[in-house]
Amino acid sequence: MADAKYVLIVDDDPDLVETVAINLEAKGYRVGKAYDGVEAFESIKAEKPDLLVLDVMMPRKNGYELCEELKQDSNYKNIPVVMLTAVGSAVNSTTYTHQDGMQLLADEYLAKPVDMGKLAEMVGDLIG
Repeated sequence: MADAKYVLIVDDDPDLVETVAINLEAKGYRVGKAYDGVEAFESIKAEKPDLLVLDVMMPRKNGYELCEELKQDSNYKNIPVVMLTAVGSAVNSTTYTHQDGMQLLADEYLAKPVDMGKLAEMVGDLIG
């Protein structure tokens, strides 16, 4: 497993983080977990992931802010980012938009509830 690709999952919903982790571990990925953008950035600095699964709406630092920070940092800008969002169903009640995410260079977008098969496929396409 030492040469397994490392995926960091960032979401403030521990159940979702666990579910995604179990699914990706079953596909042979090593998985890290963080529960907000601040914790995620610390984790990324400690061990650079091959890919980031990133929720949009989180406390302390949201997914868009973290994504923007990473994409502006030469050390981290090449990390592929899959943004998870429930925004689609709450577009009228939130200031977040898919357009924000695309402007911030998220590599892929996946609506919640997360289709685990689709997520695994995206991860595979992005990092093999």
